[in-house]
Amino acid sequence: MAKLSYTRDEILADHDYASPQIEDGYRLHGGFDGKGNYISPRTLNRWPAVEAWQEALKARGGTIIDASRRLLKRGPYPTADQQKFLLGHGFDETLWNSLTVTGIIEARGAMLAQADAPDFQKIVVEDIAETCLGHLNKGLLAAHGYDEGGQKALGIGGHDDMWFAVRDALFGKNAYPIPEVPASISRPETGRRIPEVPEKYEQWILLLMNVLMIEVKAESFFSFCQSVMRDPENFADRRAAANHAADLVERIRTDEAIHVAYLATVISELHGLTIKTVDGKIIPGATIIDPVWNQMIEWHAVTQANFGREQSREAIIGRLKVKPNGAALAASFDRLEFRQAAE
Repeated sequence: MAKLSYTRDEILADHDYASPQIEDGYRLHGGFDGKGNYISPRTLNRWPAVEAWQEALKARGGTIIDASRRLLKRGPYPTADQQKFLLGHGFDETLWNSLTVTGIIEARGAMLAQADAPDFQKIVVEDIAETCLGHLNKGLLAAHGYDEGGQKALGIGGHDDMWFAVRDALFGKNAYPIPEVPASISRPETGRRIPEVPEKYEQWILLLMNVLMIEVKAESFFSFCQSVMRDPENFADRRAAANHAADLVERIRTDEAIHVAYLATVISELHGLTIKTVDGKIIPGATIIDPVWNQMIEWHAVTQANFGREQSREAIIGRLKVKPNGAALAASFDRLEFRQAAE
């Protein structure tokens, strides 16, 4: 029978690495086996645990929610073709900014390592000791936070520094000024969404859903980055560096897969469990999870994606139009989006 109960130390345990990950002066998490294969940090037991919890959920008749790129209605903006156009005309700043902002936002994820989720057992009828939900404070949140923001006290960087290493490999560390970074990329909440449970539980359910959708969108960004970096017509004067940058993105992508897996498992478990409401009723978890999850998908996949596109386009067009032939450049840039959408 698969192991379903883990200690914090077990969840945080690393593989034995033959060599550490060091890039562009950054000491990074994870490492390599004797054959040079990359191994994600803190996955010695984390992956087996999540897979076991998923199988246990299925054995109870549950299903794992779709947390794939199929949820997304919009691709990255600019598109890969548009980014190629910008690079070809000397407008490197757009990609430099995207990589920098991504690294800064990843650093914020370090807060998860210090977060303390409420005891969900108090609002769940069934025993959750051997579930993913029951292990949030037993290493899952801490591992996620360390993955994103590193363990700076130990001199080890996470995805924040990995994205900076990608940027530095392509353009250099100080190629442009640090861009403005959004205060938040989560859905803003203006009122109660799940009044059936105490507010602290609602806040955590929404947090976990927001982070999951951010991770889903990240998968699309990984594909975009690797497509741009591996295109032989881009970075023609530094192909080796660009290919290596794409390899670094693949390592981040490998690391992030466990985040999608455990968060999708938690939401799926809540969907299948029985919830105690604030007014003493007993209701299926699906009653509160389904509508909120659908709203979360819509906001990230459509509302926020549309808003982000408009903001990005305004900034890019502004840079293009400064040039003497700016109007023609802007028109050509826009046509590339419509062409790719039609293909």
